[in-house]
This record gives sequence, C-alpha cells and structure tokens, in this order.
Amino acid sequence: MNQLNQLRTFLAVYRVGSVTKAAVQLALTQPAASGHIKALETHLKRKLFRRVGRGIAPTAAAESLARAVAPHLDGIEAALAAAAMRHDSLVGTVRLGGPIEFMTEKVLPALSGFPDMGIRLELRFGVARDLIESVQSSELDMAIATVRIPRKMIGYDPVFRETFVLVGAPRWAALMPPAMVSRAGAAAVTGLPWLGYGPDLPIVRRYFRQVFRAEPPPEAVQVIPDLRALTDACVAGAGITVLPKYLCASYLAAGSLVVMHDPSDPPSNDILLAWNRLGLRQPLNAFVRDRLLQAARSW
Repeated sequence: MNQLNQLRTFLAVYRVGSVTKAAVQLALTQPAASGHIKALETHLKRKLFRRVGRGIAPTAAAESLARAVAPHLDGIEAALAAAAMRHDSLVGTVRLGGPIEFMTEKVLPALSGFPDMGIRLELRFGVARDLIESVQSSELDMAIATVRIPRKMIGYDPVFRETFVLVGAPRWAALMPPAMVSRAGAAAVTGLPWLGYGPDLPIVRRYFRQVFRAEPPPEAVQVIPDLRALTDACVAGAGITVLPKYLCASYLAAGSLVVMHDPSDPPSNDILLAWNRLGLRQPLNAFVRDRLLQAARSW
C-alpha cells in the first residue's frame, strides 16, 4: 500500500509539475508528499525529478515510469470511485466549464435532473484554452473544449462532432438557390450580405477556404460575437452566415433557415470533454463525467 501511495503521489507531481500543488490536490502535507517521492527514488535507485529554476522537471526515469504506471493507476482510481459511488456520495458541487452555446443546447439538458439528486453545478463560460488551464489547475473539475491541448493532468473524451453549414433565411435561398451555389461556388454568394462572428469572419473564412477554395467576403454587414444572437439575426433575414449545425437544427427543421450549400466535406470540429485526472478520484466527478459521456451518445 505504501508503494501504491508513493506512485500516486509521484504521478500527481509529474502531472502538475510541483510537489506543493500535488500535495494540495492529494490532501497531503508537503513534507509527506516529498517523503513519498524520496522513498520511491530510494526504492528505484533513480532520481525522478530535478530542479529547474523555481520548479522541477521530470527525469528520463520519471518519464518512463509515468508511461508505465499512469494507465493502471488511473484505472484503479476510476474503479475505486465507481465502487464508492453511493447516493450519499453524490451530493455536492461540480465545477463545469464550456462554450455557452454548446452548454445551453446540449450539456444543460442532459444534466437537468441533477438538482433533484442533490448535485449542484457551478458553470463557467469561456474559450477552450482558458477553460483547459482552469481544469489543469483544478479550478474546474471538467470542461467542454473545442481543442485538445496536451496536459499531463488532463484526460480527454470525444463527445460530439460539430459540422458547419452555410445558411440563410428563405428569401436569400430564393434569390440564390442551393443548386446555383453548387454550380458557381463562391461567386454565387460573395455579393450577398454576410453576418460574421468577428470582424475577420473567422468561421466564414474557414468555410470559404475549405469548401470553395476561395477567400471570404471582405467584410460583414453585421458583426455579432455571440453565436445564438448570430443565429437569430440570420433567421430574421439580416444576411447569410456559417453556423454549427446543432445550433440551427431546429430552425432548419422549421424552414425558417435553409442550407444554401451542401458540400460533401463540410468543415467540422471534434468537441471534447476534458477532465482533471486527480479530480476523477471523487465519486461525484466520476459520476458526472460518466453521465455526460452517456448523454453524448445521443447527441
């Protein structure tokens, strides 16, 4: 058991890059965490960390040890969390981050029964890089992210693949039918009024370059840095734009938006659930992660 605790401490220090931070996350004193590392180094007859400035860095021996033990320790932690999962252990707060649009459309409906179970959610909205850093530092327990940033402390699971569609209100589709857009490409739509998420039309630019092999329109008639408001403006007929399909699916089904181009290989992104590996030792965090992964199968 002592060696298991030593390996657990080693892996935490390896992932966060600090004995002090690892001790806090493991609910140990710093001397106890340092003692675990020294005892493991003595047993292995190898130095595992070296000082670099004010921090520490893993040696080659530590890199090799982490690769060997991480999958097994993570599996043990997950199994222990599952075994400890009782109703009374599932009362508490989970801190969850993500982009507001995806959280609103997909995540919150999947977790709507949590208040009746005594589970409290604290949400934080933001961009992927900031959210992932918050998961790394344990300010968040998990987050929905649109990019995978390698971090030793973070595990990732894919939950959704978002596809982007070129859409407009019916009046714009009548003016420039999809069949014409398919034939003429970018030339068919460049002159129409465009709605943009940002001044440089980031989503539209990606669509134009990947699908049309062309540069995007020079500017937008409206710049709306909120995808939900951008969708509403498009439904109102202010112009055409490119949106994640999940966000406008109900409008497409109702006929208030029309897909103006249907390429064989539209732009897409993988959406991921990022979770703190140490945080997953808590049965509540393991339960919420598993509930999200289960819900994602029907997204």
